[in-house]
Amino acid sequence: MFYFFVALVGLLPFFTFASPTPVDYITNTMASSTDENVGNKLVFCHFMMGIVSNRESAGDYDDDMKRARDAGIDAFALNIGTDSYSDTQLYYAYESAANNGMKVFISFDFNWWQASQGSEVGAKIAQYASHPGQLMVDGKVFVSSFTGDGVDVDAIRSAAGSEIFFAPNFHPGQGDFDKIDGALSWMGWDSNGHNRAPTDGQKVTVEDSDEAYNDALQGKPYIAPISPWFSTHYGPEVSYSKNWVFPSDLLWYDRWREILRLSPRFVEIITWNDYGESHYIGPLSSPHTDDGASKWVMDMPHNGWLDMAKPFIAAYKAGSRLPVRFIEEEKLVYWYRPTPKDVDCDATDTTMQGSSSNAEGEFSRGRPDGADTMKDEVFVVTMLKMPALVRVQSGDKSETYIAPPGVWSHSVPMGVGAQSFKVTRGFRTVQALSGTSLRDVVDTCVCGIYNFNAYVGTLPAEASVDQLQPAGLTMLSEGLQVTPQINTLG
Repeated sequence: MFYFFVALVGLLPFFTFASPTPVDYITNTMASSTDENVGNKLVFCHFMMGIVSNRESAGDYDDDMKRARDAGIDAFALNIGTDSYSDTQLYYAYESAANNGMKVFISFDFNWWQASQGSEVGAKIAQYASHPGQLMVDGKVFVSSFTGDGVDVDAIRSAAGSEIFFAPNFHPGQGDFDKIDGALSWMGWDSNGHNRAPTDGQKVTVEDSDEAYNDALQGKPYIAPISPWFSTHYGPEVSYSKNWVFPSDLLWYDRWREILRLSPRFVEIITWNDYGESHYIGPLSSPHTDDGASKWVMDMPHNGWLDMAKPFIAAYKAGSRLPVRFIEEEKLVYWYRPTPKDVDCDATDTTMQGSSSNAEGEFSRGRPDGADTMKDEVFVVTMLKMPALVRVQSGDKSETYIAPPGVWSHSVPMGVGAQSFKVTRGFRTVQALSGTSLRDVVDTCVCGIYNFNAYVGTLPAEASVDQLQPAGLTMLSEGLQVTPQINTLG
């Protein structure tokens, strides 16, 4: 062991790595725990109910519940519209939560619910308020929303029939913050302030949104957003065409570090299963229907992002800024886009075909709006108990660096070809943390489209390949100009 550290010291002049800052060694005391979550820090994860109409029993939710629970997630925020199947699926989700030691709560999506429906919202809350799977916070039924500024909060409380902890996605300067118990920010990505990627002179950071919400809340609990990615690429083959990215790259890692510093009462991960916007951390195999997202989701697992979050979630709940204390298993998590951003797919891309009926201005043709904010790099997060040398081979480009103990990020230039990783200690290869990704970087247009989603891998590698099920592939060919090869990872 001593020889290994001497060897590393000898190598230091040739390699660089980010050193822990003094703030990383500051810790706080753990919040007290009660059955009613009084004062507890809690982690939620947004769950899209609009794509799970094909689930047939509570058992179809069990794997999601167990995965989330084991990662330290306390509750799913069940995003519901006004679909006819909502009650059936809510019942299944609540039952599964109760059966698996998880909690859930309703998040009303005001893209579908109307601000005039306060009484109807309250009545829906009342249906599930006493269910054992319902999340209770400070002795009250927890409820949230997506948007909803202007809804009659008094009407909701009156119809709910019990005390509620109402923490909606109201916006500062729009919603009435005097009548709510807390608030959720949805802005988990830097933007231009108008739902697009930042541009020169127009940049609103996630931290800017944190500050605006905390100012509006005046000490009330804040639900801080955290998201790993954002890329969407619907063409005219659907009525909800939209085509843009937000700068993502190392967002997942960097935001978790911010969460540990900010230490809000609540955190909400965006999302478990919104495949359409590429910010899912749940498995591809989770039962769901296809809304056309399979074109950029097929063979693009994100499970490694959930693995990476585990020590951060534990540190956040403990009031610590040291995720190294909560590493249970050493891992290497890596991600990258499947193609360099300058690959030209205009000839076959779905967004170049026909015309869009989207009246909200969310559609652009060809390469996604904001694509230039993404870097052509391979992103690596090491979760180590001891330091090690890491060699990344990306196509014909390679880099070796020292990864210190703890959870640390690094990035290397992306090269076309195979992506391989090698971890060594004391001149011996750590086999479990070394290997080659199942997905190469290519300079061609997979499925004929621009794909700015991320492929996420882990070492040790998963025992089986996470793949979309048949129901998640039904719209794969719609709008494509080439014949796709289905489930190419094996």
